[in-house]
Amino acid sequence: MESLWPRIERLLPGVSKPARYIGGEQGAQYPEHGPGKVAWLLLYPDTYEIGLPNQGLQILYEILNERSDAVAERAYAPWVDMEAAMRAAGVPLFSVEQHLPARAFDVLAFNLSAELVYTNVLNLLDLAGVPLHAAERQPEDPWVFAGGHCTFNPEPLADFVDAFALGDGEEVVGEINGALATWLAAPAGARDRQDLRLALARIEGVYVPALYTSTYREGRLVATVPLAPGVPAEVAKRTVADLADWPYPSRPLVPLTEVVHDRLNVEVFRGCTRGCRFCQAGMITRPVRERPAAQVQQMVHQGLAWSGHDEVTLTSLSTADFSGIEDTVRAIIDDPAHEGRVSVSLPSLRVDAFTVGTAAEIQKVRRTGLTFAPEGGTWRMRQVINKLITEEDLYSAVDAAFSQGWRRVKLYFLIGLPTERDEDVIGIAELGRHCVEIGRRHTRSATVVASVGGFVPKPHTPFQWFGQDTVDVLARKVALLRAEARATKGLTIRWHEPAASAAEGVASRGDRRIGAVIERVWRAGGTFQEWSERFDLSLWEDALAAEGLSLAEVVHRTRAGDEALPWDHISAGLHRDFLWDDWQDALAGAVVEDCRWTPCYDCGACTGFGLEHVVASAVPPAGGSQGTGQDLAVGDRIPVRLLSGVRAGAGAE
Repeated sequence: MESLWPRIERLLPGVSKPARYIGGEQGAQYPEHGPGKVAWLLLYPDTYEIGLPNQGLQILYEILNERSDAVAERAYAPWVDMEAAMRAAGVPLFSVEQHLPARAFDVLAFNLSAELVYTNVLNLLDLAGVPLHAAERQPEDPWVFAGGHCTFNPEPLADFVDAFALGDGEEVVGEINGALATWLAAPAGARDRQDLRLALARIEGVYVPALYTSTYREGRLVATVPLAPGVPAEVAKRTVADLADWPYPSRPLVPLTEVVHDRLNVEVFRGCTRGCRFCQAGMITRPVRERPAAQVQQMVHQGLAWSGHDEVTLTSLSTADFSGIEDTVRAIIDDPAHEGRVSVSLPSLRVDAFTVGTAAEIQKVRRTGLTFAPEGGTWRMRQVINKLITEEDLYSAVDAAFSQGWRRVKLYFLIGLPTERDEDVIGIAELGRHCVEIGRRHTRSATVVASVGGFVPKPHTPFQWFGQDTVDVLARKVALLRAEARATKGLTIRWHEPAASAAEGVASRGDRRIGAVIERVWRAGGTFQEWSERFDLSLWEDALAAEGLSLAEVVHRTRAGDEALPWDHISAGLHRDFLWDDWQDALAGAVVEDCRWTPCYDCGACTGFGLEHVVASAVPPAGGSQGTGQDLAVGDRIPVRLLSGVRAGAGAE
């Protein structure tokens, strides 16, 4: 447990942003390691400034350090200059708190929020001196775990990760820690890694890839099945029923250097039922679970006092959908303890839930950034993807923003969506032009930025069968859009590199064979592939070819309805037939309403987990409730099924 700090300190004058590696933040903990305590190293496989604000990592950091049988420290991916210096000096990966070597920990636990960091995962294991492949690790080696949204297709990393935690981590991390503590309590010579694998597999929400095997026929996946008795054929995610039980992080980390999202972040709800067919996060996090409004205000009050921040972001997949959002924002801004200096930002704004009242509240202190996401350029396209935003919705929201003093509005769109036509792409420029015209009614300096990303079909969504657009097709659509937008002064088009979307498709949609591809990309120097200056599609194409695969096979091919998918043995709670039917509805342009306020569609998310949507207020959107016949006060926390008065199947009568 000797600190590596003296050796690390000598490297810092020669690298950029040395503050990435020193620790010492407010909120950092310096736990005492020792017998009877499982030592966790929580890793974010990107740079410090990207990883530090991550809420999932910070939540587990606090939960583990509150336990008497666990300790937790953190590590992030060193930038290429620091990595080179570390390798030259023989300095291994280390924690930022006490600068302990990674091998001093029992567990290396990765947060996986984006697929293009997968090569960084391998690089960090190598820097830690841990065998790359799980099958090669001995009892004395650390265990390698992973969690986060990307784990809903764990197969590309199955060769390297000992166990994946699927879904919400607050509860399951304690059960995993208990299994580890029992295993570590045995004499060193009596520890068999297979024993712990089997114990972990018995924990709901834990997937142990070494206990499964994949079979193939004529180059296509046939099935992924268990190898041992008692191992579940399907691994279901863990879902926290009530966020009120987990008010974390209570003491968020306050960095000493600039990071992204450098503000207080408070999660107001988890899950989304809007039913956007492209959105993996909305599908895999169902059902909706809102944090009580009073707890939100308390967490904001305490978090601001602790951190000294003067801006708070209320996070969720669609924050404007939070029950009583305007009252919550008003209470935060008008809190006398903040002395009128705290601003509120709302990410993931739904234009059909954004009002002049909301705009007026969030700009009282200062105008934070505003980004709306229509996603599709035409109403036809938005029906296909079930993003039920009309032009009137968008223009009303944009008018509300500009009328309250904003001078710039950002819009986000996807291209390469199923059934997309050129007129749908051109529609993006037309929407942008109208938004500029609306802004000019209020200010001569109004500008609109339209950001465009290439669509990547993700697992556990209705579009998981869709064949992704090629790089050339996406590039043509970007060129078409840019040409159309040139005629509008004040409209700026920004776009995500189409080649990066192709590589993301490989990592997100591949089966277990993609592990060898990822390893080849890493060995060819392909780290930080999520950074534009480091990305290189040729590394991925060469690696695929070396493994007898191609972009056409892995990414661009539409799957048949009866084809085995790499994630079929992983359950996000959604019935496969529900997703398939929704895919067929998409092709037909049929839409579905938000099931919080309509009859249940029996997607499986509620019925399968014995949960129901929970909102912080009993007041649904205008016109959205069928009535309950009960006297309910504003602020009551109730299952939304009480509002609809129906259960699965009843809506057909």
